[in-house]
Order: sequence, then structure tokens, then C-alpha cells
Amino acid sequence: MPFNLPIALTWLRIAMIPLIVALYYVPSSLLDVPLRDFIAALAFIVAALTDWFDGWLARRWNQTSSFGAFLDPVADKLMVCAALLILLDLNRVEAFIALIIIGREITISALREWMAKIGASGSVAVHWLGKFKTAAQMIAIPCLLHGGYLKGVNLAVAGQWLIWVAAVLTVWSMFYYLKRAWPEIRNKSGQGG
Repeated sequence: MPFNLPIALTWLRIAMIPLIVALYYVPSSLLDVPLRDFIAALAFIVAALTDWFDGWLARRWNQTSSFGAFLDPVADKLMVCAALLILLDLNRVEAFIALIIIGREITISALREWMAKIGASGSVAVHWLGKFKTAAQMIAIPCLLHGGYLKGVNLAVAGQWLIWVAAVLTVWSMFYYLKRAWPEIRNKSGQGG
């Protein structure tokens, strides 16, 4: 297993997940709710920025690896799923939105794994739809974690709009990837597995 700065940043992102979750178990007598929500939103933003930065560094320093390519999306999915579960518990996101996003992540991860196994990973390569979906999620989630006003902007409302955009893009991108993979799926299914 290689270890370099991009992979260290990915591990940092994974390590931040339990720290963000733990904030919601601190009694309000020790940490008031607005401060807790601000810290959680800020921590999520820092974690999301490490996602961009680790990929940029890996490409720039030619430190890409198959392990890094595996770990990076796992870290992203864990981070998003943990945040959605927190938001669900806080009643800041609808259950069906969380199910759509988490279900899509599981489906596309399984699809990519299977397509890689049959040598057709190119048919489910990252597309701009997936990138826009990720951007909408990564902006919506800290807005919803914060849940209040910042410089006169109601982040809760902005987050609600963006999470709906993310949900629509989630469904759209899932169908796009499934459509791209369908010829391979049909071909392999016709060969008996």
C-alpha cells in the first residue's frame, strides 16, 4: 500500500467523519447548537476541500495509484452518507432524498466494480453529470449542517434547494451510467454470467 501526501489527505478525510458525527453527541450544555452546527459545517467543507486537493496533488506530483483511486471515492461516499444520516436525524433532509443519494452511491459503486471485473470500466467512467451532482451535494450538505443564517443568507433554504438539485442529478447520472453499461450487461448476461 503506497503512502504519500494525497493518500494521507484521503485518510484525513476518513478520520474527520467520526469527529463530525461526535459533535452531535456533545451535550448542548458543553457546546451550544449554533456553534456545533457551524463547526460541523466547517469541518465538512475542509474535508470536501481535501477531496479536491488530494486528486490535484496526486496528478500534479504523479503520485496516482490504484489504492488511491480505490480509497478516494470510498472516503467521499462515507463522508456524504454520514452527513446525510446526521441531517436525517436532525430533520434537515427528507428520508427519500437520503435514500436516493445513498442508494445511487451503492448502485454505481457496485456497477463500477462489476464493470472493472469484466474489463469494461471505461463505459462507466466519471461523467460531467456525476461531477455536477457531487458539487451540488458538497455545497448543499454544509449549508444544511449549518442550518442558519450566514451574512444574511439563509443556508438552510439554500441547502434545501441544492439537495433537491443533487437528488435530481443523482437519478439522472445513475440512469446515464446504467444506460452506458447496458450493452456490456446485456452481453455478459447473454453469455450465462
